[in-house]
Amino acid sequence: MAANHTVRIIPHERSISVPEDLPVLAAAQLAGLPLPHSCRSGRCGSCRARLLSGRVEYLAGPPLGLSAQETEQGYVLLCQLLARSDLVVEARHIASAATAEIKTLPGRIARRVPLAPDVMQLVLRVPAVESMEFLAGQYLDVLLEGGLRRSYSVANAPLTGSQFELHVRHVAGGVFSEAVFGSLREGALLKVEGPLGRFIYQSAPEPAIFIAGGTGFAPIKAMLSQALAEDSGRALHLYWGARDLAGIYEAALLRDWASRYARLGVHTVIGGRVHEAVLEDHPELGPFAIYAAGPPAMIAAIARDFPGRGAQASRLYLDSFDYATTP
Repeated sequence: MAANHTVRIIPHERSISVPEDLPVLAAAQLAGLPLPHSCRSGRCGSCRARLLSGRVEYLAGPPLGLSAQETEQGYVLLCQLLARSDLVVEARHIASAATAEIKTLPGRIARRVPLAPDVMQLVLRVPAVESMEFLAGQYLDVLLEGGLRRSYSVANAPLTGSQFELHVRHVAGGVFSEAVFGSLREGALLKVEGPLGRFIYQSAPEPAIFIAGGTGFAPIKAMLSQALAEDSGRALHLYWGARDLAGIYEAALLRDWASRYARLGVHTVIGGRVHEAVLEDHPELGPFAIYAAGPPAMIAAIARDFPGRGAQASRLYLDSFDYATTP
């Protein structure tokens, strides 16, 4: 049986019991303590914290989301961190993040629409008496048999908390996506948990750049839907990158937005590096809030290159989309 260690997390001033074989982030979530995180694979760096005391080990060696300099400064990634003694950890505290209760609810498939050959739109509805309030940019976990779960960003802006639009990419052999593209039909019942995540739209006056790679458009769609609905003159720029034209699977929506909102600039990048298109158009990124969601390589490039162009860490919001692996 794995030994348990006590992990004190500040500034939340919570102490939790963490088994040696369970990452600190997972233990915190089980204890009802929502901490900043995104990909849970050690790539995006969203769960970065400072280790103040104690001995630790990583699940699979040093994670890609930490630089050597950050490691020397005592930073760790909680999603991959295993406790080897009692710990004291200083995690990020985001006052503006969601404080909504995390719930586990039944969700019925109300609509199932192919958006591209390999992308399916699922619209789920949960019982109105058990609504799940969320913020634009957050995600849900679909709970599967055998303790498996798959994470999907909510693509619609917050409404009543009873309807959720998900964009599911088909992955060959994927436990859930194969069912979505095969046996699952409208009316099927799923179990979902949420809201989760700290990739959240912040209303503010400064201009904003939104960057999507592939199905990273899902949370960006939710954020832009909210931003465009605001009575604001905020300038907005959308960049969406895909391997081919079919990958821009909501082109009609982009055309509609562009025709209705003069303050929105829409840019699509086919077969190239979408973050480079942003840098070409905006040599100085200091004035912008930047939201980016997509493949780990895209997120890593943005985290590497954008600060050198003036992007401020406090206004650089990143969400890395990794494919889930089955243990």
